[in-house]
Amino acid sequence: MKLTDKTAIITGASRGIGEAIARNFAEAGANLVLNARHEFPTELIKELEAFGHGVVTVLGNVDDPATGQQLVATALDKFGSADILVNNAGITSDMLTMRMKPEDFARVVSVNLDGTFYVSQPVFKKMLKARTGVIINLASVVGLTGNIGQANYAASKAGIIGLTKTLAREGAMRGVRVNAIAPGMIATDMTAALSQASQDQILAEIPLKRFGQPEEIAHAARFLVENAYITGQTLTVSGGLG
Repeated sequence: MKLTDKTAIITGASRGIGEAIARNFAEAGANLVLNARHEFPTELIKELEAFGHGVVTVLGNVDDPATGQQLVATALDKFGSADILVNNAGITSDMLTMRMKPEDFARVVSVNLDGTFYVSQPVFKKMLKARTGVIINLASVVGLTGNIGQANYAASKAGIIGLTKTLAREGAMRGVRVNAIAPGMIATDMTAALSQASQDQILAEIPLKRFGQPEEIAHAARFLVENAYITGQTLTVSGGLG
């Protein structure tokens, strides 16, 4: 699948990895249906529109099933198809397991895992009917390895990997492919919030000795969209971490 005149739905697209994927896909010729919880920066929308393709935004929380319904309805209304879905929206709320409140565990799982399902289900139905489509879910290397203080986040990302494999098996018979990307430490607002001591400790564990860039995850996403013989896989992009 090439991206020219395809329609890509991207959640959590106002910054970081989601923004980088939106820019990469727009450059490749895709129309964009972008989701975030808050208004998008005006300059970002202008930059994406400058590529000459359609760009629309849908505000809402992914853990509200209505948001997923609205995203697919918007894609079909504005562009006539929903060809690509990137489930990128996610949150963290780190705390050692013994101190983690039930609501903190539930909230992270609700947004990261439930939200991925709530958005995927209506898009998946349309893709199955069209007998074509690609879904990419953003997991994490900690979903494969676990991480101290991230029981909620690691559980949600491990769940995304299981969901990915199941959707891939269900979709294969109708030409729908589903894969996951498991980033390591990527230079985003989320990692910038870590203390310098924490960042130094993490860097010491990364064989390539640097954080990844959002654009490197975007390249991986585009690769998974364009390679028609990959499905049910988790591509780790981590600099050797994990």
